[in-house]
Amino acid sequence: MTATSRLRQMTGRDPREEHRAATPLELLFDLTFVVAFGASGNELAHQLAAGHIGAGIVAFCFASFAICWAWINYSWMASAYDTDDWAFRLLTMVQMVGVIIMALGLPALFESIHEGDRLHNEIVIAGYVVMRVALCGHWLRAWRQDPSRRGAHRVYLISILSAQVLWCVIAVLPLTVPVAFAAMMVPLVIELAGPFVAERSFGGTPWHAHHIAERYGLLTIITLGEGVIGAVAVTSAIVQKPELGWSLEAVLLLAAGIGLTFGQWWTYFTIPWAEILDRRRDRSFLWGYGHMLLFAAIAATGAGLHVAAYLLDHHSELGEVGVVVSVAVPVGAYALVLYLLYNSFVHVVDPFHVLLVCLTAGVLVASVVLAAVGVPMAWCLVVVALAPVVTIVGYEAVGHRHLINHLDAL
Repeated sequence: MTATSRLRQMTGRDPREEHRAATPLELLFDLTFVVAFGASGNELAHQLAAGHIGAGIVAFCFASFAICWAWINYSWMASAYDTDDWAFRLLTMVQMVGVIIMALGLPALFESIHEGDRLHNEIVIAGYVVMRVALCGHWLRAWRQDPSRRGAHRVYLISILSAQVLWCVIAVLPLTVPVAFAAMMVPLVIELAGPFVAERSFGGTPWHAHHIAERYGLLTIITLGEGVIGAVAVTSAIVQKPELGWSLEAVLLLAAGIGLTFGQWWTYFTIPWAEILDRRRDRSFLWGYGHMLLFAAIAATGAGLHVAAYLLDHHSELGEVGVVVSVAVPVGAYALVLYLLYNSFVHVVDPFHVLLVCLTAGVLVASVVLAAVGVPMAWCLVVVALAPVVTIVGYEAVGHRHLINHLDAL
């Protein structure tokens, strides 16, 4: 009899369990978010290339929240209650189906926001219904088998179901885009407040700090995959043209795309998130929710590289300056959020970090200025790719000593 052929009691994992790592099931679950982030990034690139900048950004922000929130709900629950038995696995599979349904609904969502008439988020909400049914199954099981934490479980169930009912009502009603977004503020607040109340006022759940940090790191890598895909897309747009092939421009674009992705990876994993989160579990919401902005910025960077591919294929309303801006802005947002998240979490205002942020901004502004004066886009994107290098050099030269002092202060 294998370990998964019988049900285990969902009484909660040990939050101090040694060598706790992501399971193969969690890695499989994360693969569905490759599809979700890919669909969202593709739609953003399409909207930007078509000149629908405002609508594309609004839709992307909504989609990014939906994707990240679906992942966060499952991952924190699994960190506390993963039994890895057949029931847990089957309910996880149902949630994976829900993620795919949600991803399939993103094109209609983006298009409806651009048209500005009625918001068509029915398929996205349908995917959420599927995910919520499975997630509530997990929480109900924990409520039955872990009586000492039933208060927290009850809050999770009430907030999830209440918000889901409101999401469904909004999806069914023929609301215009502005009215629908105004109405969505109510379930949005319920979604965000539910876990906070459950964890802070009703005893919380036994989540594992190192496990959660690893899970967020893995999703960061998955999101960075959008940058790799964008680099391939923009390079392919050149090398597939017989008159160009593997020109200097193609090499520069490939180097810029991969270098940018690698630089974002380096800067994120420079910070020992697991150790920081373990020392200050009381600041977990700042850390967990703040990462949604980080994930969105990384995914938008890949979308910006897709916009460059559209320009090279002559399918973009944006010029070279617009394309460089579409990459530089999310890169700058990523750097800013990373510094704000770190400094807010450790409660410091480091002048050296302020200097690095200013230097990073200077590099990004320089890339746009170069594009404006006629420097080829490939060279401008190489300059954009140097933005994370500012942080990398700063950390390797001086910043690592600041990090040690910050950890000691925690």
